[in-house]
Amino acid sequence: MSVIFTLLKPVFYIHMQIYTKTGDGGETSLIGGVRVKKNCLEMEAIGEVDELNAAVGVLAGFLDKVEDKKNDWTSAKNQLMSIQNNLFVVGANLAGTQTDLNRVPKLKEVVVADLEAEIDKMETDLPKLTQFILPGGSEAAAQGFYTRAICRRAERRVVEMGERHPLDPNIKKYLNRLSDYLFVLGRWINRREGIGESVWEK
Repeated sequence: MSVIFTLLKPVFYIHMQIYTKTGDGGETSLIGGVRVKKNCLEMEAIGEVDELNAAVGVLAGFLDKVEDKKNDWTSAKNQLMSIQNNLFVVGANLAGTQTDLNRVPKLKEVVVADLEAEIDKMETDLPKLTQFILPGGSEAAAQGFYTRAICRRAERRVVEMGERHPLDPNIKKYLNRLSDYLFVLGRWINRREGIGESVWEK
């Protein structure tokens, strides 16, 4: 099933079998039924956000594997699940750019403020950043840094798409703030696991 149909299901409560065969010729449907090439800019942006969502899921899975009885990762995992839900909203909005359907959920401005609050909270436990650091550390932290890089790629594609179609400004704000959050989260995970940061040797 294409990512579009995955997005359509929670919005329109469509129940379909996994394979539809409608995309066998290299086309798929946006919300509203507009047929597009699978390699068009809209689908590129949607695909990048889809990959980002999957990477966030992998990051949450790594937190499940952390054997650290001193730390409770529940809050971080709940935040990551909230992010995954928000990324589905982002994907639905990208898929709905060529339709005037008003049933597509909108990204609330508060979700950007929530990320900022989480960043501020984590930074109280972190040393001030005075040098560039190398992405890495524990498996979970390294995945956090890697997910940040994916987020930046998704953001670039969405910005490009925004030059062609009007987009909710909260989408670009959210992706921009999410990349900051993921960077700080990677540092925070290493800090809690007692792993030092490696600085860039110029």
